[in-house]
Amino acid sequence: MAKQIITIALAKGRILQQTLPLLKQAGLMPEEDVLTTRKLMLDGPRIGDWLVRFLIIRAADVCTYVVQGAADMGIVGQDILLESRPNVYAPLDLEIGRCRLCVAGVESLVREGMPKRGTRIRVATKYDYLTAQYYRRQGLQSEIIHLYGSMELAPLVGIADRIVDVVETGATLQANGLIEELTLFHISSRLIINPASAVTRSLMIKPLIAKLREAVHNQRKKRTP
Repeated sequence: MAKQIITIALAKGRILQQTLPLLKQAGLMPEEDVLTTRKLMLDGPRIGDWLVRFLIIRAADVCTYVVQGAADMGIVGQDILLESRPNVYAPLDLEIGRCRLCVAGVESLVREGMPKRGTRIRVATKYDYLTAQYYRRQGLQSEIIHLYGSMELAPLVGIADRIVDVVETGATLQANGLIEELTLFHISSRLIINPASAVTRSLMIKPLIAKLREAVHNQRKKRTP
């Protein structure tokens, strides 16, 4: 029986599918198939006196679980870290979940260029902070229209002049008649650590970081011809 538990929060969806090869490479796979089980808490391997446990949660909640100490570690997209600015350590770029945080809009408006400084622009996004910061630097007043998904609809129905959202291939933008205006950030997924856990559980957390760093290195070598 393990004496202590290290809890790792994993984000559901596309990131989870890309995380599993890294976990396998690092010897940190859950005991059950995370892609088919309905369980949200899964045991992983025992390493010495420690049990690794996984929480399977929404990507938007990973930071909250780590900040609150319900998870010692987590894997989350850098876009969420930039937007929410949580009090966590982010020691490792896992080089998965690659995408871009972009400004996009209807082609005719984008071709006209940036509105004049001091004017107002309506922007649909779930990245309120990053969007407001960007347009403030451009000297524009941004009216943020907060949406949780289907951003591409907003310019088509006239409720926004631009959208700010993550883009992987650009196919959804193209299918809806939008084009990219510029890239704000290149995004990938990061390993994050609760600061208190980093101190009190460093004897376990440091080896786990090392295992994942080696797994990232090995995956990178596989991608390199």
